[in-house]
Amino acid sequence: MFRRRHRRSPVDQIRNAFWPSIGWRRTAVYLGHRMARLKGSPHSIAVGFAYGAAVSFTPFVGLHLVSSAFLAWITRGNILAAWIGTLVGNPWTFPIIWVWTYQLGRIMGVGEHPNGDSPNFTALFGNMVKSLLQADFQYLQESAWPIFGAMLIGSIPTAIVAWIASYYVARGLLGGYKAARAARRKKTLAARGDRQARQTENTA
Repeated sequence: MFRRRHRRSPVDQIRNAFWPSIGWRRTAVYLGHRMARLKGSPHSIAVGFAYGAAVSFTPFVGLHLVSSAFLAWITRGNILAAWIGTLVGNPWTFPIIWVWTYQLGRIMGVGEHPNGDSPNFTALFGNMVKSLLQADFQYLQESAWPIFGAMLIGSIPTAIVAWIASYYVARGLLGGYKAARAARRKKTLAARGDRQARQTENTA
């Protein structure tokens, strides 16, 4: 469904992640139409999208697709809609999300950063992956956890609010879209029936 006819080069994929070739507005409209045409009820699609959006606020970078699909699956939400929802987290929004969840976690009393400096989140995630591969649990406990833990705790209330907001917005938009589409289809069928009736009368 989402496969391109001509595969982009790695450079184009990176460039498109930061700035879509068709523009942000057209990209949003395109994804909205894609989601509206997914099979399933407005509820199941909205549930899937809400989990994708909510998971984007967690610091489990690299696991958003898997975790959103799992949550959508166990709640009978639409998995493809969940994947679309994860696009809430992107190269433009991640820095804002990370700062927000970290600061909120600090306010909630979790985590501590030396000298009060602002964390380098990109370096943090890179060092965490390296430490996991090297089984360097000392770094994870002493250096990574004070920052990652604050982000994790701060992401919980944020994800809950994001889920609720995303669900009701998506449910409302999908309900309106599907109702309008059903009305257009009904009108088209009625017009087709009138034409057939007139053709039958003319033939008779």
